[in-house]
Amino acid sequence: MHRNARTASAALALAMAAGITACGSSGGAGVAADKKQTLTVWAMGAEGEKLAEVAKVYEDANPHITVKVTPIGWDVAHQKLVSAAAAGTLPDVTQMGSSYMGEFVELGVLEPVDTKTFKKDSFFPAAWEQGVADGEVYGVPWYVETRVLYYRTDLAKKAGITKPPTTWPELQQAATAFQDKAGTQWGIYFQPSGLDTVQSWYPFLYSAGGSIVSDDGKAAMNSPETVKALKEYGTYFEKGLSKKSFQPGYEVLTDFNSGDVPMFYSGPWTMAGINDNYPDLKGKWAIAKVPADQGSVSMAGGSSLVVSKDSDHKEAAKEFLSYLTGTEGQKDWFKRSGDLPANTSAWDSGELANDANFKIFRDQMETAKSGPVLPQWTEISSKADEAISQVTQGKASAEDAAQKAQSDIEGLVE
Repeated sequence: MHRNARTASAALALAMAAGITACGSSGGAGVAADKKQTLTVWAMGAEGEKLAEVAKVYEDANPHITVKVTPIGWDVAHQKLVSAAAAGTLPDVTQMGSSYMGEFVELGVLEPVDTKTFKKDSFFPAAWEQGVADGEVYGVPWYVETRVLYYRTDLAKKAGITKPPTTWPELQQAATAFQDKAGTQWGIYFQPSGLDTVQSWYPFLYSAGGSIVSDDGKAAMNSPETVKALKEYGTYFEKGLSKKSFQPGYEVLTDFNSGDVPMFYSGPWTMAGINDNYPDLKGKWAIAKVPADQGSVSMAGGSSLVVSKDSDHKEAAKEFLSYLTGTEGQKDWFKRSGDLPANTSAWDSGELANDANFKIFRDQMETAKSGPVLPQWTEISSKADEAISQVTQGKASAEDAAQKAQSDIEGLVE
């Protein structure tokens, strides 16, 4: 999941100034799927580069279709999408990060998904929910990610830890044992402050049964469950188990390799990062599901694929999306990109079915939770970032920080 600091309200103001209203326009009947035509596609980051390879394969099998893929950097993606929406020039198909979805639904520029073609039961529940707003589906899940616990098995042995922690008390006991018995500088790494601190905190929030905004759209930062998650997170900094200072661009794998940090939460890409950059760690690390409170519930991220409401190529776009999000297309995408499939059937054979680490990620994804699809979500989650920072830096109690965030978020969701 990628986020941009620009707020939804600013994007909406720009779009509205350019004449976009929530009603949108349909783009007419459009071109039939079997006619010669060009599909325009925007995809972000490394996915944009890899998708161009897939597009060539698709074109070979469908010679009447030309797929023009434009890679967009995540650092400029939000700005380019808002500008294109305002100008009515969105591409036929766009990769849409989960934190953007609510904003562009609000702008009325996305075509609802044909749920007879794309079925909810084919995808992880949290992946599907990332494309749903006000009961309507706007995004087809493309790939997913979630966070699990990475830990040093060799240092665990020194610390007398014989199995990965499975509960909150066991996690804190393990962090303490790493420091006291294995001599690590820290017991674990959690982001203490800064943009997207909330992503490090989500496993605590969701495992406690809390939320930032409830399912019925009300601010929930001061709920007992959310306050409990804030308090638990804060104890790691209060006890010196995780460092309070935060440097933008910090790379936890450097300290994981040195042994200064023996545990941290991260996503599937980190496995490749360890294997490629720290070969000496082979056989010295493992992963496990996030330790549980009410349950073991991590965050769900990833991206969906959306179709522009103004596209004249909706039928061809639907067929292209069917290819990308079907079982075989998802398996191929995993081989090319390493991104975890959103379609659960792609996990039923091959490496995803047989590798023990991928099995852990699948188990975690089954219970993972995504944030609500709201146009103000970037601004809302930044209020949670601020609350977490107040707690980790010892500037406010969990109760007081949560209440301040509650008041701020109420003003955004009313």
